[in-house]
Amino acid sequence: MDPKQPFGNSNTTDIFGNRNRTKKPREPKDPIDYRKYWKQIVISTLLFVALLIVLTNTYIVKENEYRIVRQFGEVVKVQEDPGIKMKVPFIQSITTIPKYQMIYDVTEAEINTKDKKRILIDNYAVWRVTNPLSMISNAGTIVNAESRMEEFIYSVVRTELGQLNYDEIINDENSSRGSLNDTVTERVNELLSTDEYGIEVVDVRMKRTDLPSENEQAVFTRMISERDSTAQDYLSQGDARKLEIEAQADREAQELIATARKEAALIQADGEAEAAQIYNESFSKDPEFYELYRSLESYSKTIGEDTVIIMPSDSPYARLLSGNLE
Repeated sequence: MDPKQPFGNSNTTDIFGNRNRTKKPREPKDPIDYRKYWKQIVISTLLFVALLIVLTNTYIVKENEYRIVRQFGEVVKVQEDPGIKMKVPFIQSITTIPKYQMIYDVTEAEINTKDKKRILIDNYAVWRVTNPLSMISNAGTIVNAESRMEEFIYSVVRTELGQLNYDEIINDENSSRGSLNDTVTERVNELLSTDEYGIEVVDVRMKRTDLPSENEQAVFTRMISERDSTAQDYLSQGDARKLEIEAQADREAQELIATARKEAALIQADGEAEAAQIYNESFSKDPEFYELYRSLESYSKTIGEDTVIIMPSDSPYARLLSGNLE
């Protein structure tokens, strides 16, 4: 080893025979400017926060809904036109009220009819919000608005059905349900408009009518008895009509038979008169033949199989039987 050669330079080798290379000294670098990076970070953060505020305070109004803008709990605006809207951050809040028609199933209720019978009525209503501000001011929520509407429907239905008999309600042929539904709808809307609830009932319909369970069997028994009585009335009327038709048919038959017999007798009399005239004309041409014919007719009527005749030999019968015609 060369003593002048420094340890570890490029001309030296290690104990394993590998040559060592001398490392070059590092050049000094410029100092980092952290202020530029902090400025970019602050700007990016501010942009992100601004974008987040814009996104969280932007809302969309759809065709079938109202958007209610509240500020510190008070309603300041109602958005009806569809589109993208903005609200004031951290101060205003948004709630939604449906604009479309909704169906509400009215609770089943028991009422009395005009003839003092208790029945169970099950209705449903189709309704909508027409004035969100009035609805919020007087009802507060959709649930409260439905509750008030149900109270009015029950009151009106009880009043209207209380003026009808039970048979008029359940009988489909004579039922006035159609006009009743229209009347109930109109009356309920009048009550809702008077109290300014901001909602409108489009239609009220009666789904079904039932009897209380304790009255069903008695009513069924009475209905069966009434149907049996009606059937017997129909049978009695049918039997009476049958007898009437049979009597009329017999009378007409007797009249036809009598007329036919009368006409037959007249025809027979005419025929016999004509036959007698023909006989007279024929027999007048040969009196002896007529005498013979009359005698033979008398024989056929007077002589039978067991007839014993005693007569003189010179009698006409004897001469005819013996063949002596002189």
